[in-house]
Amino acid sequence: MNFKFILLSVFAITLSACVTAPEPVPVKQQVVAPMPAPVPEPEPEMPPPPVAEIPIEEVVPRGPEPGTSEHFKYVSGDDRVYFDYNEHVLSPHAREVLRSQANWLTRYSGAIIVVGGNADERGTREYNLALGARRADAVKAFLVSQGVEPGRITTVSYGKERPIDGRANEEAWAINRNAHSAVLVGGIS
Repeated sequence: MNFKFILLSVFAITLSACVTAPEPVPVKQQVVAPMPAPVPEPEPEMPPPPVAEIPIEEVVPRGPEPGTSEHFKYVSGDDRVYFDYNEHVLSPHAREVLRSQANWLTRYSGAIIVVGGNADERGTREYNLALGARRADAVKAFLVSQGVEPGRITTVSYGKERPIDGRANEEAWAINRNAHSAVLVGGIS
């Protein structure tokens, strides 16, 4: 019996050895490089979309009709030039405006203008009429120096009789000291 007992013990030990899990064997770790991003396929070249025909009327900017008094002011930037107190000397800005006026008058040779000289309310009526005349004459002389025929320019002085701004302050007086170029006969040829 002893023999049976030993045999049984050996059998039990063997059986128990098979039931226990084996110890894990360390696995060598490998470094895996990341996968490169896929390269996108180039898109096929598409022809540009067709250009729609745009009527010329929609392309040309709208503005006053060429050769009109509105066009004169539009092209010149202004139909007035301004003066310092008690002065009739043209400023650099006034000369720029008058050059533009002269270019318009040269282009529209049928145009006739009246240059009205104005003054602010300070001073006597007689003094301001004389100052307005000197301002109108200064504008005419400059336009003539730019090639405009003198016979197409008439001058008049309004003195302080036609103020743009009726207030009695420096801002209003500065606006009222001017020479205004008015187109009498249009330049449409």
